[in-house]
Formats: sequence, structure tokens, C-alpha cells
Amino acid sequence: METRPYVSWELMNDFLIEAFKGYGVPQEDAKICADVLLESDRRGIESHGCNRFKPIYINRIVNGTLLPVTNTEIIRETPTTVVMDAHDGMGMVASHRMMKMLIEKAKKYGMAGGAIKNSTHYGIAGYWATMASKEGMVGITGTNARPSIAPTFGVENMMGTNPLTFALPTDEEFPFCLDCATSIVQRGKIEYYARTGKDTPKGQVIAHDGSAMTDSSEILKALVDGTAALTPLGGIGEEMAGYKGYGYAAVVEILSAAFTGSRFMKALTGVDENGNPQMYHLGHFFFVVNPDAFMGRDVFRKTAGDICRALRASHKAPGQDRIYTAGEKEYQVWLERRDKGVPVGEAVQKEILEVRDKLGLPFRFPFE
Repeated sequence: METRPYVSWELMNDFLIEAFKGYGVPQEDAKICADVLLESDRRGIESHGCNRFKPIYINRIVNGTLLPVTNTEIIRETPTTVVMDAHDGMGMVASHRMMKMLIEKAKKYGMAGGAIKNSTHYGIAGYWATMASKEGMVGITGTNARPSIAPTFGVENMMGTNPLTFALPTDEEFPFCLDCATSIVQRGKIEYYARTGKDTPKGQVIAHDGSAMTDSSEILKALVDGTAALTPLGGIGEEMAGYKGYGYAAVVEILSAAFTGSRFMKALTGVDENGNPQMYHLGHFFFVVNPDAFMGRDVFRKTAGDICRALRASHKAPGQDRIYTAGEKEYQVWLERRDKGVPVGEAVQKEILEVRDKLGLPFRFPFE
């Protein structure tokens, strides 16, 4: 049962917009950033919602590793492709501009693909993929990130958590949306564990000596200094097919860097050789596919819906009440939270009040 106080969506949205503006983000861009963060909380992906507002975005603006004004530049374009330079601005803003372009291209030409270089954290990958599914099209995206994952049989953090994300339109109330990291756990989830005083489950993080780490705060420090790494999907070694997660993480790393001709792996740490903060220069890639170029969106939506319904109707394991398809649990969280608002824990409450008071914003929250 939820015990944290709720803040209405409207109040939190207004606060986030004004807070981003207070740190130099233009109003229209601030609206995008606020919506991406709140969409995470709407879906129950709290590791990427308001929990990350201050530590990932505000703090980085303050330390100079994220520019509040996003001056995007198109450096190459064809009728069906775009390569964009975000110039270290807000990754969420650059990605929104990219997806708007690709959706229009896919409407006209059937498919479109794009990549962004010199970018920053772009929020939940599923936000960008579902921009396409809302238009009745397929959305695909991925991004590299700070090194966190060790390759199979290794212990050094070499690749980011590198999500490979798909959103497929269906004839149901929600799309099929597979939005997950290529590691067992992502850094944002460990940050959430640390902020709420919880240990990270055993087997998700490996130390340099090959042992499992569980202290969430210690894990975050070890990930930064390179003495621990996340394990890829499947886990340690080959017994549970950890090489599959390792392989998919490598695919995302290659596409994020090779499509843009930009940095990768150890060059994305956010610190220089002396430990000083520096720009992240992340890469993202995006694809939009229009079903009208195949058998039509009505056929696609019904077929996708039929497959999802058949999966959910299949025989359940003993003791299990139901089977889910990707995106369904997130939709149920939204239905449960729609009229209640965003649940906000004590750590995030403190950060919200700190930012509010520093900027002198006229907001009052129910947890005060």
C-alpha cells in the first residue's frame, strides 16, 4: 500500500516547468522536460521521474555538464534520415525535435531514421518510441550512457545500461512498449534504492574481485570509480545466457556512436582524466516505421492486439493470477495514479523544497 504523499500532476508539472526555467531552460523546452519526467512517474518508472529531476538535470546544469539552452544543428539530412548535433543541450529537447521530424518523414516516405550526437540524458527511452505509436507507427530507439555494464567474463564497467526500446501500436488502450535496460538493473534504479535505504538485490552488481555487491550507496560510488559493474541481462557468465544481454548492449553502443561518428564507452564518464566534470557527449538513435507502407495500420494494430491478447490468455503458471504484455503494467499504474498524482518520498521532497526555496518559487506542497 502506498504510504508516500501524493502531489497533483498539475502542481508538479507547474513546479517542474518553473524550476527548469529558473535554471535557464526556455519555457517551451521546460514543458517538454517536465512532461518527460512526469511520464516516467505516470508509468511507475520512478527511477527516471521526479527522483532524477535534481541529481541528473539541475545538478548537471549547475556543474556545467549540461547546457540549459538546446541549440540543435542538423549536420546531415536526406528525405528519410537526419543526423543532429545537440551541442550538449537538454537531451530531452533534442530528442523531441528529432522525433517530430522523423514522424513527418515516415508519414511521407514510410520509414525514417535519425541519430543525435553530443547529447545528454534523454529520460525514459519509451517516451520517444511512444511518440511514434501515438501516431499509429512503430517507434524504436536506443542510447548509450555512462559506462556501467561489464562484458561477459569481465568485471570492468565498459558500456552503459543502453536501452533498446520498441513501441508498437495496438487496437487496445495502450501500445506494446518494451522499454528496459540491457543490464539486469539500471543505475537509476540503484539511485532509487540508495535514496530509499534499500539494498540492491544480489547478483545484479559485480565487484572487481568477482563478488556480488548489495550496498546501494557503495555501489554508486564503486560505479563511478570503476571498481564495480552492472551485470548484463542474463547475469554473470554464460550459464544464464548473460552473453545475450552483453550482445544487445554492444549493439546499442555501436549504433549510438557509429551512426553519429561520436564518442563511446569510457569516453562517456562525464569526468576528465583529473576527475573534473566534463560534457557527456552521448549518442541516441531513433527509427519510425509507418505500417501504411506495409499492410496498413489497421491490420498492424489488430494483429498486434490479437497477439497480446493471446499471450495474456495462455495457460498461467501455478499460483499466478495473470500474464502481462509489455506496457500493460505501466498503463495500470497510470490508471491508479491518474486522479491521485505523483507519490513523492522524503528524499525527493527535500530536493523539491531546496530548489523551490533557492529560486523563490511560490509553490506550496501537501507534504509540508
